[in-house]
Amino acid sequence: AVVSTQSTGSASTPGILCLDLLPNTKRTVTGGADKNIVLFGKEEEKIVCTLKGHTKKVTSVVAHPNEKAIVSASPDAQIRIWDIDSESCRHVMRVHDGPVTGLSLHPTGDYVLSSSTDQHWAFSDIHTGKLLCKVADQSVSHGLTCCQFHPDGLIFGTGTSDSLVKIWDFKEQKSAANFPSHSGPISALAFSENGYYLATSADDEVVKLWDLRKLKNFKTITLEDKYTVKSLTFDNSGHYLAVAGPDVRVYQISKQCDLIQTWKAHTQDATSVKFGPNVDYLASVSNDRTLKFYSSSSSA
Repeated sequence: AVVSTQSTGSASTPGILCLDLLPNTKRTVTGGADKNIVLFGKEEEKIVCTLKGHTKKVTSVVAHPNEKAIVSASPDAQIRIWDIDSESCRHVMRVHDGPVTGLSLHPTGDYVLSSSTDQHWAFSDIHTGKLLCKVADQSVSHGLTCCQFHPDGLIFGTGTSDSLVKIWDFKEQKSAANFPSHSGPISALAFSENGYYLATSADDEVVKLWDLRKLKNFKTITLEDKYTVKSLTFDNSGHYLAVAGPDVRVYQISKQCDLIQTWKAHTQDATSVKFGPNVDYLASVSNDRTLKFYSSSSSA
């Protein structure tokens, strides 16, 4: 069941585009087409603060795992580090020459990985705001669409607009594996917390699940016609995968990967989805300007 619905986006500029959950709190952070970042209190059922500074829509937000900080990115080519307590921007990092398409924090919480249409991925220090390295993916012609660190911090994945998923060795700064079986730009990728699985999607109406121990695709989930995946996320156990698109749905990860729950609560496409701690709830945002919470009792 849908537990609650909240509108956090500007009424004049539709669309909440990204979502993350603040650890050890019942608060969410969202980024929208209105260029704003909104911190929302689930228990208070109200907006806690609004962070303004980006000059274009906010397409990525990441909550720091153990500091009161948020990292955000936008097509304005900026990465911003925000301090939650002071509601102020700590650093503005301009490390890319084009829109920033993805963000992922290193497991240590000290560094942020970013991807861009400029065909580069970059690695920056969130405490100093300094760029540490920037690497071009010479194999792509149109740029990177997303990025994600593996939980061990030793490898990470990038998606390209040329339909390729690449695994990189972080220390060597070189490509370690390619997963080339999608068609269309890669729209999302997610590693499971146990490090075994990678889920990927593109503009091809399928979700692919990869076993990283064997570097093999062990399951392809075929979606309905014109189903565009906007977001993928595993729960902490790696047993469930949530998908956001025309609806919000949860699959149980197994040989069959059964669809166990579907919600059609949004009036427009869901753009991002996250599991609450211990899968006690699910949260999603949408182009319809709403943030929705779902009870886990109907999803697990």
